[in-house]
Amino acid sequence: MADQTVTPLSPRGLLTLILAGALATAAFDIYGQVISPALGGSRLAPVPLAGSVWRAIAGFQSREMAELLHYTAGLIGYPLGFALVARPIWKKVAPNVPSYLVAVAFGIVQWVFALYVMAHLVAGQAAFLNWTGITWAALYGHIVYALVAIGVSNHFVLRRR
Repeated sequence: MADQTVTPLSPRGLLTLILAGALATAAFDIYGQVISPALGGSRLAPVPLAGSVWRAIAGFQSREMAELLHYTAGLIGYPLGFALVARPIWKKVAPNVPSYLVAVAFGIVQWVFALYVMAHLVAGQAAFLNWTGITWAALYGHIVYALVAIGVSNHFVLRRR
């Protein structure tokens, strides 16, 4: 049987990444808005966080641009980051590590990027939002996101060689 690996930038690869990002973003939002609070954790507020990033970059507040930033990151940014950066590193450095462990690591990297780089360095908020309940809900939410995104992309087409 021929290798069914599809490159991330091929039409099928891009559609797969967008599908993976859409399902993962839905999982992140469901976790952050429903599951975390139901378990006694904090409710996530990614759009207001994206709004503070937008305000820092553009100099004005826009709910629409905050939503666009959040959903663009989830649908396109993080999936492309995985496909073009993390996945090649995984294949080269640790090809025998199971995808679920890679997903956990990638979720942690996303969390650091969101809460330290974007929220703190760009938007000027406290590093890791002062280690409050939202910090931990965001960690688990980003891991859920990565598990779904990588699971979907691996299942449909971005298989490891």
